[in-house]
Amino acid sequence: MERPSGHGGGGYLASYSAGVATRAFLVRRDGDRLETGVTELADEELGDDPIQIDVEWAALNFKDTMVVQPGNRVARTYPLVPGIDLAGTVANSADPAVPAGTAVLAHGYGLGVSHHGGFATRARVPAGWVVPLPDGVGARHAVAVGTAGFTAALALRRLEANGITPDTGPVLVTGASGGVGSMAVTLLAGRGYEVVASTGKAAEHPYLHGLGAATVIGRDEVAGDEGRVLGTERWAAAIDCVGGSTLGAVLRSIRYGGAVAASGLTGGTELATTVYPFIVRGVALLGVDSVETPIEDRRRVWASVATDFPAERADAMVEREVGLEGVADALADLAAARVRGRVLVQPSR
Repeated sequence: MERPSGHGGGGYLASYSAGVATRAFLVRRDGDRLETGVTELADEELGDDPIQIDVEWAALNFKDTMVVQPGNRVARTYPLVPGIDLAGTVANSADPAVPAGTAVLAHGYGLGVSHHGGFATRARVPAGWVVPLPDGVGARHAVAVGTAGFTAALALRRLEANGITPDTGPVLVTGASGGVGSMAVTLLAGRGYEVVASTGKAAEHPYLHGLGAATVIGRDEVAGDEGRVLGTERWAAAIDCVGGSTLGAVLRSIRYGGAVAASGLTGGTELATTVYPFIVRGVALLGVDSVETPIEDRRRVWASVATDFPAERADAMVEREVGLEGVADALADLAAARVRGRVLVQPSR
């Protein structure tokens, strides 16, 4: 079997050992089918970006489940190593701003989508994608927070820039038992907000109370009267991790002058609403993008991670740890909504 070539690199050989090999969970395309498996990549197959990282930890995110689905519109190239979060130590560097030995994390941009990601023992990335780990934050702590915590932090920043404070009133978090939702609950609670957590999983109510939610409600309690253009004013603000009909329902129930920070699409990409929440109640709908956030802003957010997400809080949201051989099953569980919080990947396991 010949080693495939193309942007992103990567061959699907079970035992390719010329040069220095990197173990990786790889997705390759075979016609209309996608195949996954743990394999070895030669060092040159990782590309020629200037920063080589020995990956110590990575984490699963919903986007990782999408790139292994046939016909998805997320992955930009195959073969591909998924994993949009990674953290580890710089092994080699062609950029003096990020010297070898630096503990770093990387996420977003093209990682795990158009560029090999974190489900491997090594990764190569551009210097402009790298965030040095703040003091007191290790690699496992960083990926436990990861894109999920970063997205939650961005969402709260958007709400606070729109005038939301703990004194404004309760803040709703939808999809609260998921990665971003869990992080949003603990972040808001830590900042003194009254958090109302919404989940479709009754068994997760104790978990969410443990993260700091003052009230936990079912998914149906968010919907309200779908026949009305406006519902009862219930929440000062919301972080919506679901999208679809849930986002429409949330907008109908935000108090006058409130805001919704939207970051998710697990409930669908269509939004059915009217202009009434915006022109009658002055509600703001704020989009949250964690992928293309400028690196300077990204580093500023991460500088406060130890305060916003202390290690013990982040660890409380970790459901399990897996090695590369456990990634496929974990991705299937995450896609089927059988995961609470975060799943971490230790590539060296």
